[in-house]
Amino acid sequence: MKEEILKKLSDVRSASRSLPLLSDTHINELLIDLAGRIPGRTPAILEANRLDLERMDPSDPKYDRLMLNDERLKAIADDIRSVASLPSPTGRILEQRTLPGGLELRRESVPLGIVGIIYESRPNVTFDVFSLCLKSGNATVLKGGSDARDSNIAIVSLIREVLSDHGLSTDTIYLLPAERQAASVMLNATGAIDVIIPRGSQQLIDYVRDHASVPVIETGAGIVHTYFDKSGDLDIGRDIVLNAKTRRPSVCNALDTLIIHRDRLDDLGNITAPLGERHVIIYADDDAYPALLGTYPAELLQKAEEHHFGTEFLSLKLSIKTVGNLEEALAHIARYSSMHSEAIIASDQSVTDAFMKRVDAAVVYSNASTAFTDGAQFGLGAEIGISTQKLHARGPMALRELCSYKWLIEGTGQIRP
Repeated sequence: MKEEILKKLSDVRSASRSLPLLSDTHINELLIDLAGRIPGRTPAILEANRLDLERMDPSDPKYDRLMLNDERLKAIADDIRSVASLPSPTGRILEQRTLPGGLELRRESVPLGIVGIIYESRPNVTFDVFSLCLKSGNATVLKGGSDARDSNIAIVSLIREVLSDHGLSTDTIYLLPAERQAASVMLNATGAIDVIIPRGSQQLIDYVRDHASVPVIETGAGIVHTYFDKSGDLDIGRDIVLNAKTRRPSVCNALDTLIIHRDRLDDLGNITAPLGERHVIIYADDDAYPALLGTYPAELLQKAEEHHFGTEFLSLKLSIKTVGNLEEALAHIARYSSMHSEAIIASDQSVTDAFMKRVDAAVVYSNASTAFTDGAQFGLGAEIGISTQKLHARGPMALRELCSYKWLIEGTGQIRP
């Protein structure tokens, strides 16, 4: 298997060399054509997705991530069109000046080259990654999980068809075998892949970071908190908590822990009432538990244990932590956060300002749902993932984050003394 994969990666490298020569018009036409063909291919993609879903327990938190339907495929097509409509991220002049000796210097954005993505049961990633990589002049190497094997094969088949029809090499995208050993080959394909970006659970991200010799950009799991300050507006806060927890509980921007100021415990039943209607299981700490007794459905209320904090639930589960002030809230977030998305609900501007400045996360909100942490919502078209690290890219990674740069120097015969 290793030799076969390395041979294919060599073909991908060859295909990647022609991508920077493509006009933005050519790329946009291809992406718009791809989006336009999705409706006609929807029955085949959904049938492949059905085979994948049959292999997964519907109670598995990853089931919702794996599932495709007409609405989601339509949204994917819209995202591809959105990517096509954006300015090209390559060829941008980032810096330009004339040096004392007359050398003309400029720094220009260029593609990374070959971008490898290793991900679990999210077949929409296959479309998103390809569209972003092509728009930024990169070739794509994909290692999907076995959970989404049939869906990914069907999607890549469509993409390769469109590439061929537009005169591009089908090696511009390569889907590795679903077997686990293919991942090891990918992670150590130094020189064949320029960067690897993992998307999935913390276990997957840790594995990639610990075993890769190829450079890695981490897109972290989301352990997400919202702090309800004593100055928080009840109606605003209730709606935000409901949306952040239940809009799509299986995604990384979903709320995991509600931190509440002790002075607002009397309002906790009101804040959580809509969660009870959505059958959210609450793990409440020693202060929050008695405040919810008799107001929250008994079958959904449990006492919190230590492991309920710092857990990415990816399901209709929520932990509640009670604090006495902002400092305690910040300390809890600092201890358990994955530095993905954090939020505060407050009317006191001084508290809000302190929270926004001091929380160490890729995205920080005041009086808004963490559900907005998404490349499309940020006007980026789509996203490769949400980077929680601090080098090169942070937050939703999109077109500009798929570029590096190079220095271009023009002279008239200068030599260095």
